[in-house]
Amino acid sequence: MQRTGQFVTRHPRSLTYAVMLALAGFGATAFGIAPMAPDASDLPRHIVTESVTPLDIDTQLEALAANELELYRNDLTRLSDTADTLLRRLNVDDMAAAAFIRNDAVARRLLAGRAGKMVQVRTDANGELDELVARYAAESSELAATHFTRLRISRNGTRFEARVETAPLAAQVRMGSGVIRNSLFAATDEAHIPDPVASQVAEIFATDIDFHRELRRGDSFNIVYEALTADGEPITWNQASGKVLAAEFINNGKTYSAVWFKDPTQPGKGGYFDLNGQSKRRSFLAAPLEFSRVTSGFAMRFHPILQTWKQHNGVDYGAPSGTPVRSVGDGSVDFAGWQNGYGNVIQIKHSNNRSTVYAHLSRIDVHKGQRVEQGARIGAVGATGWATGPHLHFEVKLNGMQQNPLNIAKASETVAVSAAAKPQFTQFAQSVRAQLSAAQSVTRNGSYSE
Repeated sequence: MQRTGQFVTRHPRSLTYAVMLALAGFGATAFGIAPMAPDASDLPRHIVTESVTPLDIDTQLEALAANELELYRNDLTRLSDTADTLLRRLNVDDMAAAAFIRNDAVARRLLAGRAGKMVQVRTDANGELDELVARYAAESSELAATHFTRLRISRNGTRFEARVETAPLAAQVRMGSGVIRNSLFAATDEAHIPDPVASQVAEIFATDIDFHRELRRGDSFNIVYEALTADGEPITWNQASGKVLAAEFINNGKTYSAVWFKDPTQPGKGGYFDLNGQSKRRSFLAAPLEFSRVTSGFAMRFHPILQTWKQHNGVDYGAPSGTPVRSVGDGSVDFAGWQNGYGNVIQIKHSNNRSTVYAHLSRIDVHKGQRVEQGARIGAVGATGWATGPHLHFEVKLNGMQQNPLNIAKASETVAVSAAAKPQFTQFAQSVRAQLSAAQSVTRNGSYSE
């Protein structure tokens, strides 16, 4: 027992991690085998009796001490990081490694530039660094969307070496699901879904749901999407994901679905369709602001003159000054300038006697008579005219009469998958339904990758 106590004193970290790894391995094995087992009632039964004499504890501890443990930890760099603070946060106890990072020209790039570099360290049982690998955005802007930078610091005997290389990003299919309790982005954060994916979902369903105004507590979503990975790890910089492959959103009890599909009979890059083959792209968007983490949480200020949240007929969107404003449909600019209470305002004529108004702008980026396409940036949110806080006043009119923007968006023109591609789409949609169902059942409390 005295030898046992000495071992525990000398190697507390080794013993702790050995036990943790053993328990983790046991749990993983049990989870992996159980689902594959047949029904126990169908199996033949045999009784096997065998005597097992374990080794004494001293022998087991000596065998454990003979094994070299390698410990891995991960974190992201911060703006305030120094070599010492970063290594300390990663539980690396190595003065020589910290000195190398401070003094080596290549290793210093670990803490240069933007924060958020993905860092993984491998240490021995004493906390001394064996290897550090940092992955971050490609240093060449031309490669930023397709590659990443890998900085590796390795121990070579009694000294360290550092080298930098550029490697391609890989796409990995992931699933995620969640329930709205406070906001869409709070729910996607809880499910570990990147912000760009959440924004894509809001855009995909932009003609079905006004995400600024119509989200309800209890709404839910299931998403299948591409994640860009560096050495198998989902990246955290730039647009950390590829496109959404399929999505389902349940808003106020109604289910909306979408799948990315390339119609082989039509030119173009493909688009999003519901599971019945109708395009998600319509001639009108439901909202003139892109849905983002910033605009989703921005509250309007109460108007002290009119004593109401709505200054005029129409819809008001709270957003920071300078937030881009987009045209909800193709059309031509009928007016761009100043109008009393509206302040800086743009009026756009659309087909079928429809028109839209965008008021209180801080900036106007179009001129009268100019043709604009759906989604084109036409100005920016401001507080001009009768407005005490930054927001966008938006109106949709049909034959000069005010209309609900969402109703106009839902009723606007759309296209369907071609008849020639419909059998292929129907088969594809069936597999998508299965994926979305799997996303809901497997990832209700997080995300899952294939």
